[in-house]
Amino acid sequence: MRMPSVRLLLLALVSLVALVALISLPSETQAEAPDGAAPSVLVQTTRVRRGSLPRTVVAYGSVQASSNGRISVMSPLAATVTELDVRVGEEVARGAPLVRLAPNPETAAAYAQAQVELRATTDSVTRTRELLAEQLATRQQLADAEKAESNARAALAALKAQGAGGPATLRAPFRAIVTAVLTSSRSIVAEGTPLLELARPEGLVLQAGVSPDEASAVRAGQRATVTAIGGAQSYAAKVLMRGSVVDNGTGLVPVQISLPDGGLFPGQAAQATITIGTVQGFIVPHEAVLVDDNGNAYVVQVIAGMAKMVPVRVLGTEQAEDTVDGPLDISAPLVLAGNYQLKDGMAVRLARPATHGVQ
Repeated sequence: MRMPSVRLLLLALVSLVALVALISLPSETQAEAPDGAAPSVLVQTTRVRRGSLPRTVVAYGSVQASSNGRISVMSPLAATVTELDVRVGEEVARGAPLVRLAPNPETAAAYAQAQVELRATTDSVTRTRELLAEQLATRQQLADAEKAESNARAALAALKAQGAGGPATLRAPFRAIVTAVLTSSRSIVAEGTPLLELARPEGLVLQAGVSPDEASAVRAGQRATVTAIGGAQSYAAKVLMRGSVVDNGTGLVPVQISLPDGGLFPGQAAQATITIGTVQGFIVPHEAVLVDDNGNAYVVQVIAGMAKMVPVRVLGTEQAEDTVDGPLDISAPLVLAGNYQLKDGMAVRLARPATHGVQ
């Protein structure tokens, strides 16, 4: 009965020894150190360099037609919409049919009355000329009759141009995108009622906004890069206009940015990175910059084999690099991988230096 107890005891001792050995093994980031010596941390470093990066401002907004690149198609007369030939978002060629109209009864009656008036005034001119030849009318009477005929002819021509003479088709004045349809088939509309809104594909802009504290640095003509929200492709652009008031709805200062033809769609959300200048300082990879518990930025350098935490101020960011300012030693390596484990004075071991685009 004692044998099982002895076996259990031996198994427990073996497990304890294995556990102690496992705990005592050095980690990937620590080197074996002699008794009494602190372990070192394995880190990856790169070199620090001075330079400059673009100073940028990011604006968010949506794609819209510019003020001179959109029009409203309005009804030229009181009419009934008999057919809509387009839908919202459709791109149409110049001259393509948009809306078909038929004059309403009042308009048709006005056109018929204008025809009657023209025939009557024309007959009056003919009779007055005959009477004048017989010296039964004066030249002033003939002039009055001719003026009445001219007025009647002009009134009829105006109604005819509006489409009062019969069914009319409104056509696209240029290649356009239909951004809004404001009526429906069989609707009765008054003269001047908006029916459609059109935008030129080559006249689209990004209508965006920037915070008031950054707006003063934005100027017309500055270069920008526009990217659709959630998209990967970027488009070269430039600032067309920066407003001088804060929009009450957004709390931002409006900025209008040009867009290439066919790059983005009306209504699409996008962001623009506007280059407002350059900033000088130390160029470091973004991953080298850490933030302490108080929200202050810092980097870690290796000086005499020891970690040195250096407070910095981030001046600008461009893709994977930051421009920082602070008391950096340009000859000391900058820690990348493993920097979050370090404290001031900790011993470090250097792995193969990383390039990260920093020379």
